[in-house]
Parts: sequence; structure tokens; C-alpha cells
Amino acid sequence: MTMDRRAAVRALLRERSAMLVVSGLGSPSYDVFAAGDHEANFYLWGAMGGAMLIGLGLALAQPARPVVVITGDGEALMGLGGLATIGARRPANLSVVVLDNGRYGETGMQLSHTALGVDLCGIAQAAGFAMVT
Repeated sequence: MTMDRRAAVRALLRERSAMLVVSGLGSPSYDVFAAGDHEANFYLWGAMGGAMLIGLGLALAQPARPVVVITGDGEALMGLGGLATIGARRPANLSVVVLDNGRYGETGMQLSHTALGVDLCGIAQAAGFAMVT
């Protein structure tokens, strides 16, 4: 299924209230910024693979606030240990959104592992994520 990622991110952040947003390297950060810069946005420009763990740290430190990580498939693949740690800790206030285009967008649009059959949803389920779609 193909979707307009900018429109999807904009819709996700439309009614954000107290939500803290961590965006992964490259296109996810551009998408979050395009939806409207906000003081509770944390854009990662050079921390490939770190978005999910930074989101986990924020969720644990701020349990009363919702935290969403918006990242790409390349970064999620690089941060599989973080995915497992989130699955083990299961913070109720943390959501991870992976914008999966099957490409490494920041390095020339090479096929990512998801384009070659790796199932990030299956990995998240196996790691213990309560809900995966």
C-alpha cells in the first residue's frame, strides 16, 4: 500500500497536545518539520539508529506524556536492539511509527532489507510489542 507520508505524518500530529515527538534521520525529520515545527519535536539529524532508544528514554522519564517516534525502515533496521529493548520494557506511553518505503533514502535509495523480505512488524511482534499494524 502506498501513502503520502507527509499527509500521514501531518494527520498523526494534528491533535498532538502534550506529545513528545522524536523523528529519525532524514525524511522522517523533514516530514515532522513539514507538519509544523514544535518545541516538543526532537529532530535527529546525525544519530542513525538512535531514534527508538531516545524515544524510550523520554517515555520512561516522562511517563505522563505520550511519546511517538517517527522513523524510517533503514533506521529501524539499524536499531533492532532498540526495538527489542522497547518490547521488553513495554512503556504504555510510547508509540513507534516506521515509515517503510523499502529504501535507504539518505544514501542513494538503495533497497533496504524490508524490500528484500525482512518483516519489521513480525520482528516487533516477536519482541513483545502489544500492537503492530
